Amino acid sequence: MGKNVAEQLVEMLVEVGVKRVYAVTGDSLNYFNDAVKRNGKIKWIHVRNEEVGAFAAAAEAELDGIACCAGSCGPGHVHLINGLYDAHRSHVPVIAIASTIPTGEFGTDFFQETNTIKLFDDCSYYNQVATTAEQAPRMLQTAIQHAIHKKGVSVFGLPGDVAEMDAVESVTSMQLFNNKPVIRPSDQELNALSAILNEEKKVMIYCGIGAAEAHDEVVQLASRLKAPVGFSFRGKMGIQYDNPYEVGMTGLLGQPSGYHAMHEADLVLLLGTDFPYVNFMPVKNKIIQIDERPERLGRRAKLTMGLCGNIADTIKALLPLLEEKTDDKFLKSQLEFYEKVKENQQVYVKDQGEENKIQPEFVAETINRLAANDAIFTVDTGMCCVWGARFIDGTGERKMLGSFNHGSMANAMPMAIGAALAHPEKQIVALCGDGGLSMLLGDLATIKQYHLPIKLIVFNNRSLGMVKLEMEVDGLPDNETDMINPDFALVAQAMGFKGITVSKPEDVENAISRALNESGPILLNIMTNPNALAMPPKIEWAQIKGMTESMAKLMLGGKMTEVFDTIKSNYKHLGEVL
Repeated sequence: MGKNVAEQLVEMLVEVGVKRVYAVTGDSLNYFNDAVKRNGKIKWIHVRNEEVGAFAAAAEAELDGIACCAGSCGPGHVHLINGLYDAHRSHVPVIAIASTIPTGEFGTDFFQETNTIKLFDDCSYYNQVATTAEQAPRMLQTAIQHAIHKKGVSVFGLPGDVAEMDAVESVTSMQLFNNKPVIRPSDQELNALSAILNEEKKVMIYCGIGAAEAHDEVVQLASRLKAPVGFSFRGKMGIQYDNPYEVGMTGLLGQPSGYHAMHEADLVLLLGTDFPYVNFMPVKNKIIQIDERPERLGRRAKLTMGLCGNIADTIKALLPLLEEKTDDKFLKSQLEFYEKVKENQQVYVKDQGEENKIQPEFVAETINRLAANDAIFTVDTGMCCVWGARFIDGTGERKMLGSFNHGSMANAMPMAIGAALAHPEKQIVALCGDGGLSMLLGDLATIKQYHLPIKLIVFNNRSLGMVKLEMEVDGLPDNETDMINPDFALVAQAMGFKGITVSKPEDVENAISRALNESGPILLNIMTNPNALAMPPKIEWAQIKGMTESMAKLMLGGKMTEVFDTIKSNYKHLGEVL
């Protein structure tokens, strides 16, 4: 008996290195599900929500290069959307199998019918539906190549009736062509670049995820130019470690040191970054941007020069053209400023907080200190991103995953599922917000079902903390940002694994140490200070005015306790800006 189309497609996925399919099965997916089971070299991961499957696949793809998720017709497609947007905007290669209603029912408003071409068009590089057995292998091969080389999502529509058709032998290649060409500016462009860099006395280097694989080259460049090095959140793990020139981050999550160095420099060299927050970019100095994607050049800042190139390849070709600078006054001044910033950050770590109001900085610093050197961290969007950005250090082996471009809530736990399945040998630590965890709480059952040793650390501030801060900065007293949460530790226990609530600062270190050394999954429900603020590195007068107005409105509304607690909890920050 010959194989069917579903079996043929599964064989192709296995051939290119796909090890798992994250999905909720359904009638239009059943033949594909059966083919996965009988293949034996690939595993079906039964998540409780397709959104979780897409997030998990995105995490696995970022770590290992390619991953797959699937959704059955109708609601299954819609549930995939948010996670696929995240994968696509993070530029990680994910294959999404969208099974559909039978081809004979297309366009008839059939039960669970969705138009996959319209639905997925904005979150994919390739998005087609196979309607014949002949098309299927060619389309999947095309989808794979698009995902790998364009670095994003490919959606392959598979009608249920096509999946069960007899496979047609195809001349299509069933292998992955993952070419890595050398991409750098022309010799003429490099000569022009080196002339500018040799002339400028105060150069600052700012690195994004595009420079993460060029750590050694960046350090060599910084040494040659005597330049401080800043980085984006996504670039941090690849650039920070073993880097005597690093001065931290800028932006909403960053530190004053990164902002200061960028604005004090005569020239800023942007390497592999599409940093979106233009208000933090300098406007008076020269800016040169180098990126593999030329469409990004100049859209965030007014450039002196914009060049297309892989960062490592470009720096290797550039270094022989650069003169060794001897004046390191600018570099030393920025490094000294950075040391003061790090010292100031320790105020809240040393403070620790009080019962049911544990300082989140103290929690994050403790996690950083006790976690493995090769741990994989996932962070929820919101305040957890702030604490992860400021307190989790790169070691050269650690990874940090988050919804850094799409900015979705609820990503940390699903991404931890993908990371744990892809790397069972690693310590997986999810920094979860109470709001984010609540959104997709049901997939704690997936963690139990597959015995995943994930360490879920919940920063339970009983609010949507970042939204609350944003409202107050705009002069609005927060409204409907507070949350009445379940006892997350008891929820974990109900799911079948350990859960512990931590309400006192003196219990934090032992609880985190226990969690990190637990052989199975564990959830720590840490009661953090709901009034802890995350001040950006540059405070504008409008923000101070807005915060003052919101505090005044809260007082007039009778919320004196909240105002007092906010001031008490952030005395160092407020002292710096008033």
